[in-house]
Amino acid sequence: MPEGGSFSNKTMEKTDVDSRRWMALAVLLTGTLLPPLDFFIVNVALPAIRKDLHASPADSQLVVSAYAAAYAVTLILGGRLGDIYGRKRVFIIGMLGFGIASALCGFAPSAVILVAGRLLQGVSAAIMGPQSLASIHAIFPAKEKNRALSFYGATFGLASAAGQLLGGVLVSADLFEIGWRSVFLINLPVIVLAIPAAIVLLRENRADRYDKLDVPGAILLATGLLAFVLPLIEGRENHWPWWCVILLTTSIPLLTAFWYYEKKMESNGASPLIYPSLLKKSGLRKSLTAAFFFYALASFFLIFAVYEQGALGHNTLATGLAILPLGIGFFIGPWCTQLIVSRLGSRAAAFGMILEVAGLLFAATLSLNGITSILYLPLFIIGLGQGIAVPALVRLNVDQVDPRFSGLASGLVSATLQISAAVFVAVIGGLFFTLAPDNANAAGIQFSFGLSTGAIGLSLSIAAILCWKVK
Repeated sequence: MPEGGSFSNKTMEKTDVDSRRWMALAVLLTGTLLPPLDFFIVNVALPAIRKDLHASPADSQLVVSAYAAAYAVTLILGGRLGDIYGRKRVFIIGMLGFGIASALCGFAPSAVILVAGRLLQGVSAAIMGPQSLASIHAIFPAKEKNRALSFYGATFGLASAAGQLLGGVLVSADLFEIGWRSVFLINLPVIVLAIPAAIVLLRENRADRYDKLDVPGAILLATGLLAFVLPLIEGRENHWPWWCVILLTTSIPLLTAFWYYEKKMESNGASPLIYPSLLKKSGLRKSLTAAFFFYALASFFLIFAVYEQGALGHNTLATGLAILPLGIGFFIGPWCTQLIVSRLGSRAAAFGMILEVAGLLFAATLSLNGITSILYLPLFIIGLGQGIAVPALVRLNVDQVDPRFSGLASGLVSATLQISAAVFVAVIGGLFFTLAPDNANAAGIQFSFGLSTGAIGLSLSIAAILCWKVK
């Protein structure tokens, strides 16, 4: 374990319990809500954006991928910034940046400005998001953490599952005749309320060792992750052009160089961006690997939307409504986590994943047999399992490290989930569209959906086995 693990009473390891911690939690959860919400809410607005701004298909794709790539590659840095400079301060800066970026997107006169705004949104989300999770870990005593993380899991689930539906409602309602711009501008009143509340209610927390930011390491990691993630996001849509292959190949030496640089920094007693010694713990390696296989579920939202519209003939709003049983399950699941943790301890995450596997295999069986009337039932089971697993998996990862690295651990698990999403959308999406190309009929899409859903279930089975083995 890295040196310097002691704390003073002026830091996040205070012996007194923050009396305003539950009000502070409400503020922190805005940092949990906004990043996934702004990823999913944009999808249904893309046709209107493309028409209004005369954007090309490539520009439309960049509206989504610029945010996703910037978010994924900055998360670890965001978590480390909070550890070093204070999570309250970094949270407020990230939220302010997110507000400015949302305004830039909402008033964008062109596709180029919109993409620039989405880049800034992604970076700001990655700076803001990890502070929520790390601060929850810091301000709540052990006996209340599961309850607090249940709120975290419910908020994350609500944002992920309801984002597309909310986007459809906002664009259809055309509030103040601003059309698609409302999906970005809706963030502003939330942020206007949240920043003053954060200033008043949040208590600064960070380790008492004042480390310096590892700038070379941050640049190496961001460059390596960008070279890895961007081709995965853009490759399938662009039929895997040569630059995707070159970037993927380049990512290997870049990430290898980063790892050796971090090991050298730590051995010299400096403060690296990531402490390699942390990953010597088999429990953390297993829980992070489980997080990677766990978020294969991100690809389910893509293939489900195509299945609903291509095989069942539903429109965008109906597709958003069809996913609601999963969202309801995801919202309910976290409230069951505390009870399950009291029975199963660290294996609660594995239990949630087993439920998801059951739901996915149920949905795959229904699709392969052409049954659609009771699809809501496996969707609810998937959401329930996801809602149980998310807070339990997050705590399983964060509990593996010294509390002063909770920001780093939050960034690591969040980055792992985002990278997993990019990888599995490429892999499972590739499988799905190979089996059901553009000219596929309804039966072909049903078959492809069933097989791809089964593949997602296999991935979550691996995650469940890994979580079950973590002590």
